[in-house]
Formats: sequence, structure tokens, C-alpha cells
Amino acid sequence: MKAIWNDQVLAASDDTVVVENNHYDPPDSLNREFFAGSATRAHCPWKGEAHYFSLRVDGKKNRDAAWLYPSPKGAAKEFAGGIVFWKGVSVVR
Repeated sequence: MKAIWNDQVLAASDDTVVVENNHYDPPDSLNREFFAGSATRAHCPWKGEAHYFSLRVDGKKNRDAAWLYPSPKGAAKEFAGGIVFWKGVSVVR
């Protein structure tokens, strides 16, 4: 799978974990140059606290367009550190 936004590949992996129709890309699949930290957090009762990232590609910013669970709870540990994309990011084969 590839995550693409603004004509750039943000992540590429054949080893994603699919949970609730979201592909969790492993941390080593990321092109980190496109990621910027965010103070945004969200809580999921069964996964734990999500941390968000904004994307910056060729001068364009996509705020809070990716997230991960750095310390997930219980069954969610399977995808600890995996990144999920949304807000216009295409996930394709």
C-alpha cells in the first residue's frame, strides 16, 4: 500500500495492519520529511490516546492528516506506532 498526498508518497509498505477499514502503516515505511508534529490528541476507549501529525509537501500543509497510537491498549498493541491517513490522503495498492 502507498499513502499519497500532493503527488508525493508519504508511506509505502506491503505490511500494513487493517483495523476498522484503516491501514496502519509501519513506522519504518514513512517518508518522515513530510511529517510535522501536532498538539492534537484524541481518545479511543479501546485503543487509547491518538497523536496527530500534519503533512507538509511542496509548501502545502494538511493539518492533522495522520495519526498513531504510540502506547495503545490491549488488543490494539498489534499496530502500535502504525500511522493512519485521512483528509485527502489516498491509500492505494
